[in-house]
This record gives sequence, structure tokens and C-alpha cells, in this order.
Amino acid sequence: MLNHEIQVLKMAAICTPWRLAHHLKLWSGNGANVQFVTESADWAIRWLGEYIKVEVNALEPGRMAVTSRPEKIVDRVVHFGSPHLWRMWGNAMSRSNRFIVSYFHGRVEDGDSYRRQIDAFLRSQSQLEKIITGASIMEKRLIDWGISPNKVVQIPIGVDTKIFCPPINDQRELSRRKLGIPDGIILVGSFQKDGNGWGDGSEPKLIKGPDLFVAALAQLKSKGLPVMALLTGPSRGYIKTALTSAGIPFRHLYVANHSQLVSCYHALDLYIIASREEGGPMALMESMASGVPVISSRVGMSIDLIKTGVNGFLADIGDTVAIANHVLNLVESKNTRQIIRNARHTALGVDWSIVARAHLQKVYRANSETNFSI
Repeated sequence: MLNHEIQVLKMAAICTPWRLAHHLKLWSGNGANVQFVTESADWAIRWLGEYIKVEVNALEPGRMAVTSRPEKIVDRVVHFGSPHLWRMWGNAMSRSNRFIVSYFHGRVEDGDSYRRQIDAFLRSQSQLEKIITGASIMEKRLIDWGISPNKVVQIPIGVDTKIFCPPINDQRELSRRKLGIPDGIILVGSFQKDGNGWGDGSEPKLIKGPDLFVAALAQLKSKGLPVMALLTGPSRGYIKTALTSAGIPFRHLYVANHSQLVSCYHALDLYIIASREEGGPMALMESMASGVPVISSRVGMSIDLIKTGVNGFLADIGDTVAIANHVLNLVESKNTRQIIRNARHTALGVDWSIVARAHLQKVYRANSETNFSI
């Protein structure tokens, strides 16, 4: 808590000169009229902003930019990629801006820290023009908390279906060979950050369900399935230790950029989302687009996108037995190819081109009474 307050004071000190300059008519801002504020880390929030930017600018060139340093922004649409970023920067920035925030996940029952963050967000809602969320479950939650329904906009998190495609020819075999995956292995993906902080991740972020993922694989191993995990991304220390303790082999790698995940998906037999809470996740749509069957707990956008047995499989949160049974059914199913085709069709409906257009029409243009210059 103290660290957050120090960060807020730091942001206020950075922004104040620019607010003052704008008040004195010495500064009117520059750059695109929609500014997406992200963290400096190259992870999901930045990817989200970059994908929306590319597609928005394809529709209206120069309309949008992505930044991790928003202190100079005035007279613009400012879209914060998370409530955390809004809490850090929002109060410090010029009130000449129109403020928007994406709020993808969060529950009061997840602990005192989350409750305090939610309470602080609710107190600040009067300063926000729109709140974007990706899933119907979160839209309902925000409204139940007391957010005006007129402020809440449900727009799904997207996927680049031109890049994330099912493997063709020998792409699957090449990807598995490059990763050193033995023949006969059932390779299960988990590509999300599930450790607290940006260190080794030895302290688990339990809402991401790393313990449940390992428990599901352990059950599959006990039933004689030759399972192996493929992990990507930072802060995976806890899950690596837990997999080792359970005797489950794994590969862990980092990718230089988001598009390099494609070959990782091509190597997979299936993807498991065992989370207790999610906003998407992005891996859900990427798996469906890439021809990888998904077994997910009932979190985030999985509830909106997956129909069990049609284009994937759903299990109750924490039900690792159901997750394992779905995997067993998938392995034995003669309908897997149709499930993959159906999932690809679902993913096409949330391509970033569609998602970006929704941002432009429902949020960035909405309620605008100002013609900002580019």
C-alpha cells in the first residue's frame, strides 16, 4: 500500500508541470488523439494496446498511439490498460482529457488487497467516461458494484487470426522437434504469467491457478497419459517447482515478441486454463485461432466463447477432476477435428480488426464534443 502511495506521489510530481503549462496556455499537447497507457513491461496489456492501435490506425491513420509515459497528455482520449495504471496516473493528469479504463478481472473475495483496490476504483468512477471489459461475467460484476450501466462497455479481447492460425503441412512436427518434444507425448500449454511480481515467480499468483494446472496434469499422469507441459513467459518459478515435484516434465521458454508464440501453439495437443479468475485470457482466443483444443475453468471470456463439446470444454472453478476427464474425452474423441474447426470459427468473430472497430465506434468516438487535432 505504501509503495503505491509513493508511486502516486511520483506521478503527480511528473504531471504537475504539464498540467500547469496547459492551464497557462503554454502547452496544448501533441500526438494522436487517442493515447493508450500501458506498463513498460512487454506483456499482455502492452500487446492489447498495440493490437488495437494497429487496427484503429488502419481505419483512421494517426488516430491512436501507445505510451507508458502519459504525463504530457492533455486534450486527448486517454485509455488506461488496467485499473492499476488508472490509479497511478489518473488523479495526476490534466482534467482536459477524457479518461477510459479497461477492467478485465477482479473480485472482492480475492482478499483485502483486491477489496481495497476495488473500493478505490469505485470512488474514482465519476472521473471516468467509459469502463471497458471483455467478458459478460465482469460486465455484470461492475454493474453490481454500483458502476452506471451507461459507462460499462463489453468489448472482447481480440486475437490476430492472420498470425494465429492452425498449423499446415509439417509445421506441427517442426515446432515439436525444435522444442525437443519426444514422440508420443501429450503436450499441454500454459502461457500465462502466474507468479507474483517480475522476479522468478516462486510466490504463486493463485487466481491464475498454477496449483490447479499441476493437479490436473498429475491426475492425467496417474491415469497413464504421457503428459508434458509447455510454459512460456516470466515468473513461472512456482509452477516449475510444482511440476518437478509431481514428476511431470516441462519445457519453459521466453519469446522475443508476441507473434513468436505461434510456433509454441503449433506444438501443443491442448491448452488448459485452470484459473480461478481471468479477464480473457488472451491464450483462450489464441488457442482457438491456432487449432489447439481448450479446456477451461468457467472464468473470463471462456463462458462467453466456449460451448462444451462443440468448440472446447468448460469445468467449474477448482474442479481438476472435470478438467482431467475432459482431456481424457478429448484424447479418445473422434470429433476433435470438428471441435478445432468450430473453435477457429469462434476466434474469427473476435479478430482484432472487429475488436478495434468496436473500440473506435463505442468508446473513442462516443460522447466526444471536442475535435482534437492530431
